Amino acid sequence: MGVQKKTRKFAQVKRTIGQRDARLKKNQLKAEIASKKPKGDEVVREVPQAPSSLFFQYNTSLQAPYPILLDTNFLSLTLHHKLPLLPTLMDTLYATCTPVITSCVMAELEKLGPKYRLALQIARDERWERLKCDHKGVYADDCIVDRVQKHRIYIVATNDRDLKRRVRKVPGVPILSVKRGGYAIERLPDAPEK
Repeated sequence: MGVQKKTRKFAQVKRTIGQRDARLKKNQLKAEIASKKPKGDEVVREVPQAPSSLFFQYNTSLQAPYPILLDTNFLSLTLHHKLPLLPTLMDTLYATCTPVITSCVMAELEKLGPKYRLALQIARDERWERLKCDHKGVYADDCIVDRVQKHRIYIVATNDRDLKRRVRKVPGVPILSVKRGGYAIERLPDAPEK
C-alpha cells in the first residue's frame, strides 16, 4: 500500500467579491440611506381620473352597435374553428356589431405571410371598419391597449393571454374570445350566463 498521489488543481484563483455585494461598506451605506427614507411621505403626482361613463364597473358608453376591436389571433382562430365572423358575433352579443380593425393588426397579418393569407383576406373585407394608427411601430397589442385606455367604447376580441391580462386591468372593457363552438364574452354586464 503506497501513498496516494495528490492531483494538482489547475487555474485556481482566489474568489473576489462583486461590486454589488452587501458586505462592502459603500453598499451598506446605500442600504442604510434607502431604509431611512420614509415610504409613506411620497407625494402622489398623478391619479388617473375615472371616466364619467363608468358606474362602478358598469360601462354606460357601450351601446348597441357594439364596436369590436379584432386582434390577429382572434381572426386566425375564427378561421381555424370555421366560424363565420359577423353572424357568430351577433349570436354571441344578441345585437348588431361592427368589427373594427386597426392598421397595426393589418400590418401584423401581412407580416405573418402566406399561412395567414385567409385571415388577411377576411380582414380586408370592406364591411369592417378601419382605424388608422398614428404611432410608430406595428405591435398590435400595444396599439389595442392604448386605444382601449383612451376610448372605452370597444369590446376587445382576442385569445392572447398577455393581451387579455393587460385589458383586464382597464375597468369597463369587455373581452371576447374564441371557444370551441363559438365566442365567449367576459365582463359584459348584460351577457347571458352559460
